[in-house]
Amino acid sequence: MDYHMKAPVSKEDAQRLNAGDYVYLTGTIYTARDAAHKRMKEALDHNESLPFDIKGNVIYYMGPSPAREGRPIGSAGPTTASRMDRYTPQLLDLGLGAMIGKGKRSKEVIDSIIRNQSVYFAAVGGAGALLSKCIYSSKVVAYEDLGTEAVRCLEIKDFPVIVVIDSKGNNLYETALAQFREE
Repeated sequence: MDYHMKAPVSKEDAQRLNAGDYVYLTGTIYTARDAAHKRMKEALDHNESLPFDIKGNVIYYMGPSPAREGRPIGSAGPTTASRMDRYTPQLLDLGLGAMIGKGKRSKEVIDSIIRNQSVYFAAVGGAGALLSKCIYSSKVVAYEDLGTEAVRCLEIKDFPVIVVIDSKGNNLYETALAQFREE
């Protein structure tokens, strides 16, 4: 199925999605990679606030290249999601609505996706220049000293993603492989 969906992503929206669905996201999302996740974990460990309201929001695992003149952002392709797996269950338990990345997730993350009725989307790796055309604004909101790994707030329109792990735990990477083996 194809869906056009607003970000942030509600639990109700996440629950109606199935692994393999194509989704076009419009709204506000945030970027964060390894270093930003580490800082957010440290903030939580010290009972400090996160740099944005996590509830229902979407984190895109991405660090952009410099923007060309007249553009809000440079190439904006996904980062391998498993690098954030040690931080993700805690963020999901705090209300994170969805994540965008590429690649497999750990059992702990999948269990947390199910427990929290969240969703994991994949963006197409290697298509960062094309994906950047769906980003209409980019503003650093935290950890500016991290450069490309700073937390950014992005405004997006019809940003294309695929549901890889749905709120029921169905995993497109596993089902697609099984289907391929049957054929």
